[in-house]
Amino acid sequence: MAPKPREKTPELDIALLDGGRWRLSEAKPPRFTMLVVYRGLHCPVCRAYLGEIESKLPELERRGVEVLALSADSRERAEQARTEWGLKSLRIGYGLPIAVARDWGLFISRSIREAEPPEFTEPGLFLVRPDQTLFYTAVANAPWGRPPMDQMLRGLDIAAERNLPARGEA
Repeated sequence: MAPKPREKTPELDIALLDGGRWRLSEAKPPRFTMLVVYRGLHCPVCRAYLGEIESKLPELERRGVEVLALSADSRERAEQARTEWGLKSLRIGYGLPIAVARDWGLFISRSIREAEPPEFTEPGLFLVRPDQTLFYTAVANAPWGRPPMDQMLRGLDIAAERNLPARGEA
């Protein structure tokens, strides 16, 4: 079952393109870890969205947000996406297990086109506090409808200014 705001999230242990593994339980961002789950190499909407996020990395970092983009893609597909999409600074994880994606409440799709893997995750964006509790979540069952980064930056500012708790916990 998907985590609710203010609840502890499932553990996440993911391989990184730059080597090693990344574990959510070991992440200690100043304010939030932003997990951006993308569909994979086959998704042109993901390409544009990850490009938008990469352009906002300095602003996110100034707000105490560390970002990890991840997908169920293989290492080879994730490397190809990083190269073809021109991503230079965004940290990228690969090999997200479908079962773990389900634990996070993500939608899973089956291939309908040759370029798609047999199964893959639909998009999701999560803000997780350093204590591994969920602050914000946005999941979709299609590639569109993701939170625009300018809107996210403004929301982060308001949440900090007003010391807002996570909402949607009831």
